[in-house]
Amino acid sequence: MITAVRKDINIVPFVSVDNMMKLVLDIGIETFLKELAIFIEEDFKRWEKFDKAPRVASHSKEGVIELMPTSDGDVYGFKYVNGHPKNTRDGLQTVTGFGVLSNVDNGYPVLLSEMTILTALRTAATSALAARYLAPAGAECMAIIGNGAQSEFQATAFKAILGITKLRLFDIDPAATNKCCKNLEGKGFQITRCASAEEAVLGAQIITTVTADKQCATILTDNMVGSGIHINAVGGDCPGKTELHKDILLRSEIFVEYPPQTRIEGEIQQLPEDYPVTELWNVITGNIEGRRNKLQTTLFDSVGFATEDFSALRYVREKLSGTAFFDNLDMLADPDDPRDLFGMVLRAEKAA
Repeated sequence: MITAVRKDINIVPFVSVDNMMKLVLDIGIETFLKELAIFIEEDFKRWEKFDKAPRVASHSKEGVIELMPTSDGDVYGFKYVNGHPKNTRDGLQTVTGFGVLSNVDNGYPVLLSEMTILTALRTAATSALAARYLAPAGAECMAIIGNGAQSEFQATAFKAILGITKLRLFDIDPAATNKCCKNLEGKGFQITRCASAEEAVLGAQIITTVTADKQCATILTDNMVGSGIHINAVGGDCPGKTELHKDILLRSEIFVEYPPQTRIEGEIQQLPEDYPVTELWNVITGNIEGRRNKLQTTLFDSVGFATEDFSALRYVREKLSGTAFFDNLDMLADPDDPRDLFGMVLRAEKAA
């Protein structure tokens, strides 16, 4: 909860990309992911306190621009985020973002932060948190199909939170796999490069699909997925973009963040609107059991939800205290007399 009104209320802490990287490295990437997962878990446990709505999206043929708002009644947060798969061809990120936390009592922002790096971290932390409840016990090997910008974050989160040390990697672009292997070298992984998705899933207890193409793709077919597997489906995140064959969905226990959003953007857009799914918060709070037996095939149909960004911003704000990893922005007009905003402008002219 944000309480006392500061004298410098016009000044908003801003975390740039450079400072976010410094903060993450100062804390340690694995520690950052583990601590972030705790914040995400805490907010899932108080799920019913949050305002919830599907993200506000502006779609085009090239991608999507979205706003993701939520509030717990004391603090309001939102993220601006885009998703443009074609950006990779132009040397750009497919996903960028920034976020804000504000005081509900007076509406004043208290944090502005980059969220390109932070979104990658919170996506990975959420995936690993869900897998802690859904993956088979003792899992040590994960296949990652799609070795782009998110892959190393996923691998690191699963190592930090679940103890995954064996990776089987595949991407249709060998350069992406080479990049992933290089970045994870010396990080405690046993890595196998695979020539196909079929080869990648062999022996894996967890399968992560995290591809970028905006299309109804079939990254996994039903015959590739045995019983007892946990699937972490990350890449299907907008209308018309999926990665799994429908038959996999029909024989899996499906877990989602917020059904009204996932039915639009997730793998379950392939299924009828009333197809039964389980909300992850119910598993985390213990209301519903996650993995029930060794033969169960579980699927986390992850599209990302506003509460996870709220948790990430809340975590960053707490970790900033006592550091130099932020800049102070004179972001808000703060006239001596709140009714005299025009006079504030005139006085600035005289002072010039």
